[in-house]
Amino acid sequence: MQVTHSRWKPKKIKPKREARGFLRSPCAVACTLDLVGDKWSLLVVRDLLRGNVTYGELQNSPEGIPTNILADRLKRLEAAQLIAKSAYQEHPVRYAYALTEKGKALNNVLLALVRWGKKHIPGTRTLGNRSRESAFTKKNAPAGNRTRT
Repeated sequence: MQVTHSRWKPKKIKPKREARGFLRSPCAVACTLDLVGDKWSLLVVRDLLRGNVTYGELQNSPEGIPTNILADRLKRLEAAQLIAKSAYQEHPVRYAYALTEKGKALNNVLLALVRWGKKHIPGTRTLGNRSRESAFTKKNAPAGNRTRT
């Protein structure tokens, strides 16, 4: 009797979105990382919490986010209902971005990252001269109407 070896290989299965919209799994950490776990999203949220609301202000972040990535992250954050945009100029149309309640709820996540980073990564600091608690609570208003804390 002759034995033949099959070269059959199972197909790789790509993750499919389940009925509830989970990309990978219903794990809260995995789902949160699907929304804001890339290199730039939380930095955009950080800057919005600090009061930077226009595209130009967000682009001037100390990390130097490339313009194409900034535009993409703003679209993603808006699609996830973490931010909302409103036109503040008509010709050409320019937008101001603001965190929604869902987006503002990331404040404590960022504060936890600040505390962890300052404790475990030597030389890290909170941006600006503000206290850690007020660093993320600046008013979300266009540059001309903003009050500094």
